[in-house]
This record gives sequence, C-alpha cells and structure tokens, in this order.
Amino acid sequence: MCGIVGIAGFMPVNQSIYDALTVLQHRGQDAAGIVTIDALNCFRLRKANGLVSDVFEARHMQRMQGNMGIGHVRYPTAGSSSASEAQPFYVNSPYGITLAHNGNLTNAHELRKALFESGRRHVNTTSDSEILLNIFAQEVDRFQHYPLEADNIFAAIAAVHQKVRGAYACVAMIIGHGLVAFRDPNGIRPLVIGKRPMADGRIEYMVASESVALDTLGFEFLRDVAPGEAVYVTEKGQLFTRQCAENPKCNPCLFEYVYFARPDSFLDKISVYSARVRMGTKLGAKIARQWEDLDIDVVIPIPETSCDIALEMARILDKPYRQGFVKNRYVGRTFIMPGQHLRRSAVRRKLNANRAEFRGKNVLLVDDSIVRGTTSEQIIEMAREAGAKKVYLASAAPEIRFPNVYGIDMPSATELIAHGREVEEIRQLIGADALIFQDLSDLIDAVREENPDITQFECSVFDGIYVTKDVDQQYLEYLQSLRNDDAKAMQRQNEVENLEMHNEG
Repeated sequence: MCGIVGIAGFMPVNQSIYDALTVLQHRGQDAAGIVTIDALNCFRLRKANGLVSDVFEARHMQRMQGNMGIGHVRYPTAGSSSASEAQPFYVNSPYGITLAHNGNLTNAHELRKALFESGRRHVNTTSDSEILLNIFAQEVDRFQHYPLEADNIFAAIAAVHQKVRGAYACVAMIIGHGLVAFRDPNGIRPLVIGKRPMADGRIEYMVASESVALDTLGFEFLRDVAPGEAVYVTEKGQLFTRQCAENPKCNPCLFEYVYFARPDSFLDKISVYSARVRMGTKLGAKIARQWEDLDIDVVIPIPETSCDIALEMARILDKPYRQGFVKNRYVGRTFIMPGQHLRRSAVRRKLNANRAEFRGKNVLLVDDSIVRGTTSEQIIEMAREAGAKKVYLASAAPEIRFPNVYGIDMPSATELIAHGREVEEIRQLIGADALIFQDLSDLIDAVREENPDITQFECSVFDGIYVTKDVDQQYLEYLQSLRNDDAKAMQRQNEVENLEMHNEG
C-alpha cells in the first residue's frame, strides 16, 4: 500500500506536498519521494528510504522549487525495498514524464516483456510502477505534435486502461503540459480531488489517496475520482476530466476501511470512522447473540485502528471500555514490516500492557484483523502476563484466507494463519480462550451503508474472488515466490552484497 499526492498551484508546493505526505505516512513507511517542476521546466527530485521526516532535509526542500509537484510514500509488496525502487519514477521521453502509483499490476510480467521487445523500452527496477510509467509514456508518444491537447492525454490513458490490469491510482506530470491523475476501471485503490481558490480568483487543484490530505492543506474536497476517470490540470490551471474506461465499476478495496485509511478520511462517499463504528455495532451484536456465555469484564482495543470499533462494541455489550495497552507511536505498523523476525521484535516495542486493567479480569480484546497471527499471539501472551484470567479476541474483519494481489502486502497464502484452518485451530495457535470473527456480510453492510450504489467491494482476501478476473493459481504461485519472507530475506541480502561490492569498487 502506498500514498500519493499531486498539487497544481501558483505558489511553491514543496512544503505542501511534504505536509500531505506526513498525513499519508500511515500508508507507507519504507520510502518517500517528491518531485517538482521548476521555472526552467526541469524536474527537481528527492527520494530515499525512510520516513518523510528523515528523507527530506532543509537543503532538499530548498532545491525542490516550483508550483507543481507530486509525492509518494511507499512500502514494498514484492521485489526490492532498495532506494532505487522509491517513487516517483521518471522517463525523459516524450517531453519528460514522472509518475507515482498506488496499487499493483497483475500483468506486470507480460507488460515488461512487451515494453522491451516491441516498445524498445528498458525497465530498470522490479517495480510495476516503472512499468506503468513506461506504458503511459509510450501511449503519449503516439501523438507527434506539441503541445498535447487534453484529448490526446485522455486517449493515452484510455489506451493504458486497455493494456494494464490490476489496481492503480496514479499521479503524474508532463513537462510543458501539467498534472495528470487517473484511477483503474475498478476503482480498487482510492483517489480524491480538491480545490483551493486564491485571492486573485485563480484555483489550485490537488489529488491525493485520502481526503484527510486535502483537509490538512485547506483544500475543499470536490469528490472521489471515479473508477476509470482521468484528471488533467494544465500549467495555467485549467481543469479537464474525462471517463477513459469502457466499462468502469466501483469495486473499492474493503480493507481500506478496516485498517489502512485514516478514520477522518472519506473514501468513495463513505466515512471511514462511521464505517468502523458500524463494524463495532455488527460485531457487538454477534457476540451478544451467539456468545452470551462469555463472562466479559472489560473490552480493550488493540490500538489504534480498532479503538472506535471496540468503543461501540462495549456500548452494545454494556461492558466497560478501557485502554489496556499503551502504544509507542514511533514504531511502524507490524504487518507492513519486512520479515517475521522484525515483526515479532516490533510488537513488544510497540505495545505495553497496563496491568491495572488486566489483573484478575476476563478481557475481550478487539483488533481490526488477524493476518499472520504473530501480533495476536504475542498480545494475548502480554495480557496473560499482565494478570488476565481469560483472554477473548474479536476481529472486526473475517478470516483472511487469501493473498492480496492489488497492492497490500498480505503475503503468500501459507503465511496467513487462517489459510486452510478453521477458527478453532486458529484459536489454539494464538492461545485465546475464545476467538470471534466478523461475518463478511456484516462487514460489507457496515461499510456500504453510506453508499448503497457500491454493489461489490474488492474483498478477495476474505473470499478469494478477484474482481479483475485474471488471477489464477499460477499467478498466485508466482506471487508467492516474490512475497514470502524467505524470498524477501534473499532479496535484502543481495542488496546488501551489491552495495558492499559497489563501495569496495
């Protein structure tokens, strides 16, 4: 999962993009990048591994001049986590194009092959975002006149939709033209647009992964970019939009609402906060209905995504709500972290139990989801060490049984604790006295309530149904070879060895 932002303005945008990326930091903590276009029509780029606050120093910010720019925060789903894979990416032909991407292409391998053999374009990284950039550049290059018209850019994006499969929300800039943004025809990954009027009547425009980024910078939320739609803002501030897909459908990722998005964001007309409250309503009602024999003394969230969910569950169950865990906010999200060892060591550094809330009590812990089970097992151990008599665990999401192929690092199926296991076996593995999962139908209803126009969510991690209809067992096995922890460890070792060889040379 990644976060993207783009601003087409009339004042310097470097600080605004930086601020937006800090707001979107929860979407990726592996790398960050910003590129602007300066007064000489040159790209000014800074990208590196690390958090936004670590990547950009004052000297970098001073160098990134210009009134138009894009930014990206990243965590890797497959392949390398090298700094060379950080975004945005850049090609110098035609004109000079730079692009940042949130999502994952399911036909990246064949696209890479076709780019080299028929397009004579070399992709230098393992990132599918660089592939997407080159596909877009190739389509733009078909128009041999300057400057391009909006119709040309929209035609190029329509051609991209024809070739590319998977999930992609993109923001790009073309030298001499302006800012471009587009969303895949299924609308799997989120993208919003906003505006900010200036005193002289001109209007600045902004696109971002989540509406909270607009709020922070004082941009008025206009709407979600529709699935398949493209946005083009010229250097002079003219806004053009067009539907570029033949058969667009709104199938947003359900897991955005469960875990990824900030609660103060609105995605596809749905308040993330309100959706999570309704998840608590549904799950609390299920426990009251089917688990009335549980002797629950207190409801405790596993911070912090589940806090709003747990508070509503406590209300439904008429039980006390308590903050039993204190969170160290300077440790990253554990399931995003590469490698099982790092994830395990991070849990104890991230959370500490408040013994006063556990000693002698039967506690109902509430989490947003259970992926590998690593965190759940350790947190249950912590609750028992803090004196809990019994530890029950409720998940606001159903069992995650299938890998995600659309840009979330939910790994190979064999690393998912629910894959091939029934709930009772999962309960025994993580050491809970009771384990309750949300029903998928209840989760869908909780999220869909504010936007009944959505007829289908992308919820493949729960039901194994992939909305792009191009994912088969062969592809899942290929993905497993890239994503499992052993493959990632080998990739990191190769990167270290390559760096050492470079330094010795």
